[in-house]
Amino acid sequence: MKLTAFTDYSLRVLIYLAAQPERRATIGEIAASFAVSEHHLTKVVHFLGKEGWLANVRGKGGGLALAKPPEAINVGEVVRRTEAGAFVECFEDGGGACRITGVCRLQGILGEAVAAFHAVLHRYTLADLVHNREALSTVFLAGRIGASQSAWRAA
Repeated sequence: MKLTAFTDYSLRVLIYLAAQPERRATIGEIAASFAVSEHHLTKVVHFLGKEGWLANVRGKGGGLALAKPPEAINVGEVVRRTEAGAFVECFEDGGGACRITGVCRLQGILGEAVAAFHAVLHRYTLADLVHNREALSTVFLAGRIGASQSAWRAA
């Protein structure tokens, strides 16, 4: 099983903000810390805001922050909402175009596996992912410094 980049980036943004709850961050800062595209993160941040997980404060001193405490953001719910589409074709409405839908036992087995996957993720909150805030903050700071040094060298 592989999560989409959208889900991966969503979890990274939430972890980044939960690890440093005393401050707001920008999309550029988060993108630099993870060496990912600002363009993709903009879409992720918009989605997370619509779902009620992020607050975007405009103006001086603005930036991104969690809209809820980390304890109130369930990892399983984030994954469920960000993973759009069916796991496999036969999970689609009407069974998709697979010729053996209806007689294949794989659909039931995969359904059970996906349910178990989600059950495990639903046991955790964002707070569980950031118990090591100091270590995460150190890594994020190093990512920001490295990105600004690379930009300085390129100038």
